[in-house]
Amino acid sequence: MASEGPEREHPSVTLFRRYLRIPTVHPKPDYGAAVAFLEERGLQMGLSCQKVEVAPGYVIVVLTWPGTNPRLSSILLNSHMDVVPVFKEHWSHDPFEAFKDAEGYIYARGTQDMKSVSIQYLEAVKRLKDAGHRFPRTIHMTFVPDEEIGGFQGMKLFIQRPEFQSLRVGFALDEGLANPTDAFTVFYSERAIWWVRFTSTGRPGHGSRFIEDTAAEKLHKVMSSVLAFREKEKQRLQSKPNLKEGAVTCVNLTKIEGGVAFNVVPATMSAVFDFRIAPDVDLEAFEKQLQRWCQEAGEGVTFDFLQKWTEPRVTSTDDADPWWAAFSGACKDMNLTLELEIFPAATDSRYIRAAGVPALGFSPMNRTPVLLHDHNERLHEAVFLRGIDIYTRLLPTLASVPTLPTEH
Repeated sequence: MASEGPEREHPSVTLFRRYLRIPTVHPKPDYGAAVAFLEERGLQMGLSCQKVEVAPGYVIVVLTWPGTNPRLSSILLNSHMDVVPVFKEHWSHDPFEAFKDAEGYIYARGTQDMKSVSIQYLEAVKRLKDAGHRFPRTIHMTFVPDEEIGGFQGMKLFIQRPEFQSLRVGFALDEGLANPTDAFTVFYSERAIWWVRFTSTGRPGHGSRFIEDTAAEKLHKVMSSVLAFREKEKQRLQSKPNLKEGAVTCVNLTKIEGGVAFNVVPATMSAVFDFRIAPDVDLEAFEKQLQRWCQEAGEGVTFDFLQKWTEPRVTSTDDADPWWAAFSGACKDMNLTLELEIFPAATDSRYIRAAGVPALGFSPMNRTPVLLHDHNERLHEAVFLRGIDIYTRLLPTLASVPTLPTEH
């Protein structure tokens, strides 16, 4: 059998595969089993465990390793429990079996996004704690629900609660992405999500006539404006080799609605676009641009927001910043090559940064193809185990950052 027996497998890998087998998959994630697993692990490690129910059935697990100086702000290691749906027919192995092949690749939904990081946090803390270490700053590990569908029943609610405030977080780590090269990607910001619905109203009538001022014609105009903007941003990305995807604004048409019958010209039609707006864009000016596109399309064209993020934040990567200096310095000591980027999609980091906490997105997976949300999502056990080593070196540095001016 290709899948090694537990007697020959690294115990951290065995733990990882146990966590992967818990089906925290949308639309009905088994959060209860994940919470019980994490609570059991935390208690085995001698950590305090707090369970915060932010909405009915949505529990955040907080495992805490106290520091020696409670006056200092804490380090937050955040990860999410939920994973995206699977199409089993496209997988070579059951996505919740956590099958390991003869080469050491573990196949399961969540191997990259992001159950690997959750277990790496736990195992790094265990290793340091078992070795008798203690650090000035407290380390909190949060395991949250709902991230894959927006975090509205997870981190968004948690940061508004007194339980989050009481953690007194000074700096946070959250998820990143794999990198197929030798380098590791670090994300210091992310694009703002705007889901915009353009609605066009016009004259209805019979499908056999040339009717003027139809909803479809005007919707076509506004759609053309948006898609021309999309092409312009795409060309900008392609013409500048040093520009990464997160540094430009991306937009895609995701939904068109309208019509009542095959021979009736509809009075109303709508189109939904998914905008991912780069953090350096003036959001007020961008909204005025949306208004202009509607006006140019004709009378009766409006837009509304299905989601609108208006608090983009950028975490400092200046060498003078104590948190960045600690993070990058520890990586340099390990001879890790870092590539700084803006996250092209959305994570719970946006809520953490909006709460005033600097956060970096970092998943230590190099030489690994980006397979989050893909069929046959997998991670090599050697890459997973090296990630534990990396956090074991990173955490002492971060948890020992000297007292900051704001902490006196």
